[in-house]
Amino acid sequence: MLSVLPTASAVRSAAERIRAHIVRTTLVRSPTLSEFLGGDVWLKCECDQHTGSFKLRGATNVLALMDEPTRARGGVASSAGNHGAGIAAAAKAFGIDCTVYVPSVAPAAKRDRISAMGATVHASAPHYDAAEALAKAHAERTGATFVNPCLGLDLLAGQGTVALEILEDLPTVRTIITNVGGGGLCGGMGGFLCEAAPQVTLVGAQSEHTDAMARALASNAPADDPHAPTICDGLAGLVDADMLAQGRASLARVAVSPEAAVAHAVAYVWIEEGIKVEGAGAAGVAAVLSGTAGEIEFPLVIVLSGGNIDDTLHSQILNDTRE
Repeated sequence: MLSVLPTASAVRSAAERIRAHIVRTTLVRSPTLSEFLGGDVWLKCECDQHTGSFKLRGATNVLALMDEPTRARGGVASSAGNHGAGIAAAAKAFGIDCTVYVPSVAPAAKRDRISAMGATVHASAPHYDAAEALAKAHAERTGATFVNPCLGLDLLAGQGTVALEILEDLPTVRTIITNVGGGGLCGGMGGFLCEAAPQVTLVGAQSEHTDAMARALASNAPADDPHAPTICDGLAGLVDADMLAQGRASLARVAVSPEAAVAHAVAYVWIEEGIKVEGAGAAGVAAVLSGTAGEIEFPLVIVLSGGNIDDTLHSQILNDTRE
């Protein structure tokens, strides 16, 4: 089963390979969450990554490993926004032409970040799964390499460097909560932890409208995305058999929180910690605040996976929370 996940050695190699292109993000203790939960709680601030999310790690590792003929044909990706920004930044670093297909509902902050990196952006698809279909068709038509946002051992090895850094900074960690969409982050982190720190429990976090992984694990079968309005746009999308295998191999369980709880968590992280996160980035905090995370062994680390949220939406969430 572990063959669907990267080895700890592959994650360590990825860390060396991408080191010059990423930020080693900070691990900060949260006094308020520690007091609320009655144990030591830390926040891994991937929202401070160069592109505003952890996605840069995996994208950089994939493109760094491409040979020159492959690079010459260009790259293409589908994305809710953050993977696209990661691919665009990595493509710029390695001199690769890049095209990204995003859903029409993707936040402007994410679309603008992708464009600013020099990538061509297409935003005609009604939802993420349709954007993926267009990106794969583009790859078939042009010969460009499709870089999946959730699958592939090279991609997962890059994402797994988040867990490597956590363990280096806090060797006593016992539980990590991370957001889950298609399983790329949990798969990379889980692959590293299974070998390097099997005593650590990895818990996934989703919202009620992006709970495909939770449903897939419960039924042991792929799950569709309901395409319902969500604050966690970065977690939207179906879970296929390969993604399910990653989730099954890496996660102890998945906490599913109400959409309103995630909005509350976005406000909480800003008010109490001074950190700006998007909905997907706040899903782990929502899980502990709403009580959906289950039993926690401390120290606990919560991954704040991304901070790319439109200013208007962030202000609206803060105003709604104050009312």
